Amino acid sequence: MCLLIGCNEHKKTVDATVETAQAERPNIILLMADDQGWGDMGYNDHPHLMTPNLDAMVANGAEFTRFYAASSVCSPTRASVMTGRHPERFGICYANCGHLKKEEITLAEMVKEQGYTTGHFGKWHLGTLTKDIRDANRGGVPGNEKHYAPPSEHGFDVSFVTESKVPTWDPMVTPPKTSEDVNERLTEGKPFGTYYWTGLGEIASENLEGDDSRVIMDRAIPFIEQAVNKQQPFLSIIWFHTPHLPVLAGEEYTEKYAGLSEDQKHYYGVLTALDDQIGRLRSKLRELGIADNTLLFYTSDNGPEGDSPSGRTQGLTNGLKGRKRSLYEGGVRVPGIMEWPAKIKGGSKVNTPCFTSDYFPTIANILNIDIAKYKRPYDGIDILPFVLDTEKNRDQEMAFAIQQQAALIKGKYKIYSADAGDSFELYNIDEDPGETKDIAKTNTEKLNAMSASWKSWKKSQEKSAKGEDY
Repeated sequence: MCLLIGCNEHKKTVDATVETAQAERPNIILLMADDQGWGDMGYNDHPHLMTPNLDAMVANGAEFTRFYAASSVCSPTRASVMTGRHPERFGICYANCGHLKKEEITLAEMVKEQGYTTGHFGKWHLGTLTKDIRDANRGGVPGNEKHYAPPSEHGFDVSFVTESKVPTWDPMVTPPKTSEDVNERLTEGKPFGTYYWTGLGEIASENLEGDDSRVIMDRAIPFIEQAVNKQQPFLSIIWFHTPHLPVLAGEEYTEKYAGLSEDQKHYYGVLTALDDQIGRLRSKLRELGIADNTLLFYTSDNGPEGDSPSGRTQGLTNGLKGRKRSLYEGGVRVPGIMEWPAKIKGGSKVNTPCFTSDYFPTIANILNIDIAKYKRPYDGIDILPFVLDTEKNRDQEMAFAIQQQAALIKGKYKIYSADAGDSFELYNIDEDPGETKDIAKTNTEKLNAMSASWKSWKKSQEKSAKGEDY
């Protein structure tokens, strides 16, 4: 028997121990696009858009045919991912409304209990990043100090984030007005006024040119490499700005869509640029030897911008009703992919409804963390069983609320209200995904049961909003 630390037998034992520990604690990467529609994927039969790397994720993992953002706008959905709870439980009611409260337990804080290193890259939009200088929508504005909530105060060891939107090309520079959603007070070629922050009082100043998705991935990959070198499991949240306005693609990508309109070239171009970065990430995971035991999620924060595909808002819902800001299907049904080669069979298709609030409890169960110890209501559940056995169906309801809209999904049925739950429409989503036929009058028992469920959930949400969970 060899008793020397450097001997081969000892090294094999150490390697086996590390491998076992890593198998019990998968690396976790959460990817999110911004305003990407349900139909904005090559695998969803888009007539023009090329997303070969996202298509490959589907082929090697699980596709969710009914995956939902927990809200129909950005900040609330992001809050649901971070906490597993509906955002109105803690005051994030809309974009630029509220902030991630210190009393909330985040994904980053949860996984750090298991020895993970944590990094957040891209769009934050869960509070401001500075109290000192004017930044983005709310940062540095007198009176907004209460919304200061940077990633470092919520469990993240490393971050490279903006408060909110930036242009999809040269993100720190004001683009032409044709890119859309460019404030009239801004001047083309001058600073956009939203910065990338790397820490308290620290603004990034280098490598900020060109495609924004590449700029983000240039920070995420070194974080992953460093974690692997330290043999430490990691949580990396990568939230792209693409394809949120202002939309502008580099020539390398617009050329891929020759023959289409200028607006289509840019919209499709930025999504293909994002897809390239997904491919770069997946290649790096294979190169590092960690692809098999890395769990990747991909989704969007809500449906596509605009009343219809026009101008730079070319997003598709594939016939679903509504778009961003609506709780009809087109506003909340989004792409959903889960890849974990060590566990998930490639080409799996999950048809039962799931949503972004499910990420938190899913990851908790994978890591054997009992979230009941946190003593607060959660809106999500563990969805891994549906991925491993696609014949299983979800029994738990999924509740939605934003401004005056309300909705609840249970299996194939969905109720929708435009008057804060005073009256509801009822749809059979399996038979009528476009929500064209309200069947409330002929299914009063189902309508009443689901309406009562939503109202019961609303009471729980309102109790949370009063701080009773803390």
